Amino acid sequence: MKPELIPDPHPESSGPALLDWTRGPLAEGLACYHRGEYFLAHEHWEAVWLTLRQPEKDFLQALIQVAAAFHHLERSNLAGARSLLARALRRLSACPPRFGGIRLDRLRTELHDTLQRLTSAADPAGLTAPPIRPSGEGAAS
Repeated sequence: MKPELIPDPHPESSGPALLDWTRGPLAEGLACYHRGEYFLAHEHWEAVWLTLRQPEKDFLQALIQVAAAFHHLERSNLAGARSLLARALRRLSACPPRFGGIRLDRLRTELHDTLQRLTSAADPAGLTAPPIRPSGEGAAS
């Protein structure tokens, strides 16, 4: 299952190609993620991850780790959620603000804030997964 690649409208900041988040397993995983079905999002994205090369492979692995972190959070595995979010942030820190068809600037900030709250909060109730925004959505920051 080879992912569809489309030309990058922001070549100066995103690398050679965008992953297509409008159809196929990436879109299905994104829809699952936004519905809070984090394990299913992870499964859809992992099928694509297996076919990728670097640097897109590390990028998508970070998003998979984000989904897995929120799956762990739902199951009250706080240590697992913290560990996965920290690893995802390390991977995403190597990416420019737009990469692989996703707007990472705000996502990184929101994930960092979530990790801080998860680390300092005795009760993580109310923590929600930040949206993952494809580059073409809501271009105004």
